Amino acid sequence: MDDYDSGDDLLADVQFDGLTGAVKRSAEDAEDNSHLSKRPKVDGPAESNSTQVETARSILRQKFGYDGFRHEQEKAIEAVLQGNNTLVVFPTGAGKSLCYQIPAIAFEEMDRQNDEKRQFGAGITIVVSPLIALMKDQTDVLKRKGVAAECWDSTKSYEETQKIYSDIHQGHLRLLYCAPERLNNESFVASMKHVPGGIRLIAVDEAHCISEWGASFRPEYLKVARFTREIKAERVICLTATATPRVVDDICGAFHVAKPHVYRTSPYRPNLRLEAEVTWDKQEKYPKLFKFLRKHPGSTLIYVTLQKQAESLADDLAGQGFEAVFFHAGMKAEVKADIQDRFMASKIPIVVATIAFGMGIDKSNIRNIVNWDIPSTVEEYSQQIGRAGRDGLPSTCMMYICPDDFYIRENFARGDLPSRQSLRSLLQDVFRRQTENTPEGNVLKMGHTELSRAYDIRPSPLSVLFATLELRFGLLRAITPEFTKYTFLDMKTYQPIASKDKSREGKAIYAHATKAQKLYHLDIKETMRQTGLLRSYIINKLNEWHNRGVIEVTASGVQNRYRILKELPTEDVELDELTDKLYSDMQDRERDALARTHQVSNLITGSKCFALALAEHFGMGLPDGKSQCGHCTFCITRKALALPPKEKPPVNHSGISAILDACDVRDDPRFLARVAFGIRSPRVTQLKLGNHAVFGSLEDHDFDSLLKEFTEACESAKYESSEGPKASAAPSTHTGKTGSSRGSSSRGRGSARRGNPSSSLASYVSRGGTGRGRGS
Repeated sequence: MDDYDSGDDLLADVQFDGLTGAVKRSAEDAEDNSHLSKRPKVDGPAESNSTQVETARSILRQKFGYDGFRHEQEKAIEAVLQGNNTLVVFPTGAGKSLCYQIPAIAFEEMDRQNDEKRQFGAGITIVVSPLIALMKDQTDVLKRKGVAAECWDSTKSYEETQKIYSDIHQGHLRLLYCAPERLNNESFVASMKHVPGGIRLIAVDEAHCISEWGASFRPEYLKVARFTREIKAERVICLTATATPRVVDDICGAFHVAKPHVYRTSPYRPNLRLEAEVTWDKQEKYPKLFKFLRKHPGSTLIYVTLQKQAESLADDLAGQGFEAVFFHAGMKAEVKADIQDRFMASKIPIVVATIAFGMGIDKSNIRNIVNWDIPSTVEEYSQQIGRAGRDGLPSTCMMYICPDDFYIRENFARGDLPSRQSLRSLLQDVFRRQTENTPEGNVLKMGHTELSRAYDIRPSPLSVLFATLELRFGLLRAITPEFTKYTFLDMKTYQPIASKDKSREGKAIYAHATKAQKLYHLDIKETMRQTGLLRSYIINKLNEWHNRGVIEVTASGVQNRYRILKELPTEDVELDELTDKLYSDMQDRERDALARTHQVSNLITGSKCFALALAEHFGMGLPDGKSQCGHCTFCITRKALALPPKEKPPVNHSGISAILDACDVRDDPRFLARVAFGIRSPRVTQLKLGNHAVFGSLEDHDFDSLLKEFTEACESAKYESSEGPKASAAPSTHTGKTGSSRGSSSRGRGSARRGNPSSSLASYVSRGGTGRGRGS
């Protein structure tokens, strides 16, 4: 199961006629949020005689067992209860969740105190959160405390979702957790407009994900602000542990949060000792790590970048006598759960993990955090070290850094920017497709996976691209995706139960499902066409039998669906103009991603206290205006760390020639530069270049210089093609072959179609890669 909820058809057949409307609230005027003031840290809650605050304190004691609020919790809660949109920026583990959980419980009591009678109930609080596991953990805890809370995600059975829906519309539920992806389900959005008592509060967890300049931008978060307007939520609270001033501005602008209602707590933790060591290369890190772990016993998290690194480093530690295990997203769910449980119980002292480990970890006695590689961002670093020493006892956070660390970070950043021609071809394909006329409007259907492969654009930037077309250009709107393939396994009772099912959908499935070997296959679209049934009825019947153990259903082949909002640009001039705007945005994001890694480097190589530099990154400072913490590496040594210089080699023309010889792609110089640099992409996989000797063979080169050289080679091929007899045979923007495994005869066939790339190679080599370009 994916950690993220993708949304489904759970409410597709709900009828809303006659439902009571939510209490409506006019949108508050947005204040100028461009220059948010820095709020001073408050060590304790200010005294207040207001009934609202007393209610919140009472809930804190009775439901959560705490004697008092910490830092700015009380002020943030009071602001929410007074109806203000609010932003909370607290460090990891500082109790952000109480800032929406307590108001959610308090609304009903406040209505009683104010003698306010809301028709059909006190309304609900919706919590938008990115991880299913975190949502489930919080709802389980709240239920044990007697709070009516539920998590609505794709793992729920049909009966469970119906029960949740019933509880919402009977006024029994107080908190509903859901993933941002669910907001693409228009039936869900429509249902939330008719909640008895209204939507009292929307809590947006991990709110930094809304900002394109945040460390963890997720395009689905851009739609959360629109959702709050569409369902007329009374107020919003945004919560994050990592927000720079720029990201804070983005959040405040999207959710109309006024300056006085931004509450921040410094990330400074006096019990954390921030240390760093510079090495010449990776190999030099090993003895330093072994020495550190022997000197600093206790629960330890070691963060690495790649899954293979986690496995190999855990093995190396075991070879040195340490009890260590690895953890990454590629492991089975039950294995990961077991490791996490044993680490929480202190049965495993050391976990070597990727960033997949740590979200929701609330272990108070983690003594050490080690960054084996440079973190991708200062925000990531802050979150990771924030998991240490939550019991207030001294803890150590060590980072090892060497020049080689920067390669993998640049690899990730460069991989998200496709070539301009790939983007242009994608837009032309999508906008010139046939639409379907449906009750939802004119709808485009497409598979993101297929588009990613066809146009060599990774899934993440592809999602950002479609969100931009939706929210910035208003061309289309994502609606509930569909699965194209349904198969099921007979669990030994399908035949007797299905053959006697008298419902229309039951009869339809029994009549149209065909068996091939062990599995039954059902063509949903054809079944709908022949029976006239709604898709949701058929899916709900499959889910019902699945949940009863009659069959085991597997759905696959996700089709993303978009409703057309206005006429799509199809003319060449229009497509070129849109491509330029989108590509410029993507280039900006690439530059920003590259800069973030250097911000981490600058933090620990600058002439400044690490703790102060970290606080200043988030627009804050140390308590009492201090300029140093007194116990980080800089404060102790009074010397700035210096990275060893890494000289960039001159362009290896023979290496470039080897790549041109191995791969006859000539339509995309960025693709060739990716191969040289070792950047994986859908097209690299398609052409089976990932294991070729040339893949990553020039990873020590400057990427921009590689791009320049391959641009010259492609321009040469283009020029020679225009002069040759096969000039009319233009290459596709998303095809190509590798030539090395098929020999020169195969390359010769490719040359005939592509304007003789072997000739362009010879031309490139003869000029020594001088970069003179076409016609030189």
